[in-house]
Amino acid sequence: MQLDAVSAHQDPLPPRLVVAAVQFAPSTDPSTNLATLREHVRTAREQGARVVVAPEYSMYAVVRLDARVVGVAEPLTGPFVTGLGDIAREFGVVLVAGTVEQVASGNDRIHNTVVVLGTDGTLVTRYRKVHLYDAFGHLESDVVAPGAIEQPAVFAVEGVTFGIQTCFDLRFPEGIRRVAAAGAHALLLPAQWIPGPTKVDQWTTLVRARALENTVYVVAADQAAPWGAGSSMIVDPAGAVLSELGTDPAVTTAGIDLAHLDKVRAVNPSLALRRFAITEREPQ
Repeated sequence: MQLDAVSAHQDPLPPRLVVAAVQFAPSTDPSTNLATLREHVRTAREQGARVVVAPEYSMYAVVRLDARVVGVAEPLTGPFVTGLGDIAREFGVVLVAGTVEQVASGNDRIHNTVVVLGTDGTLVTRYRKVHLYDAFGHLESDVVAPGAIEQPAVFAVEGVTFGIQTCFDLRFPEGIRRVAAAGAHALLLPAQWIPGPTKVDQWTTLVRARALENTVYVVAADQAAPWGAGSSMIVDPAGAVLSELGTDPAVTTAGIDLAHLDKVRAVNPSLALRRFAITEREPQ
């Protein structure tokens, strides 16, 4: 049986679960960001989405992190995450977004944390970014403490299992392989992919590669211009782009079809054939 990019678009069954990527340009005002995100979630829900993914740093965004971001950090019980929960409950969706979390010990750094709010508004799980953006002239580690290596944060919605990574994690296939090995059917990837020469090409190539090599759907929600490169996209497990945005704020949706995923994995059983495990490595 052959499966190519054309047939990957052909869904013999209706999509089991509609997901959305929200692309917007967060400001330095968390309250404004909540209000803006609420309207995008409304749009996503009107398009049938049950799971909505917003960008990394949806709470507070600048092109270069500094002490300002430490000053606005909140615990996961704070007003921003509580506000996300209110939005999730209002529209009956599972809402995934990047926030700025206070570090429990000390006040000079933060965690870059992705939170998942259920349809009842409660915190389902969270992921603290492991791979920090110390590249392309940026030093995220100056103000961000890396998350601990933990079991992958996965959760299920209507029979679909989702896993989480964020932004720079995209460049580390072993981290996303751990998520796939933990049973994920889909990867949710909030990002603030900083613009620059060839950065969009790198983004689209890596998103599709992570989908292909792990045979998972990928829902990649980037920030809009000016702080993000845009190009939020949803990719199927055969690497086909189901939907993609430009650089402006917008919402894009697509369906996750587990029957299609099973067919892809039957043709390309790469997860079953792998010979190597992933082990933790101490940072340098």
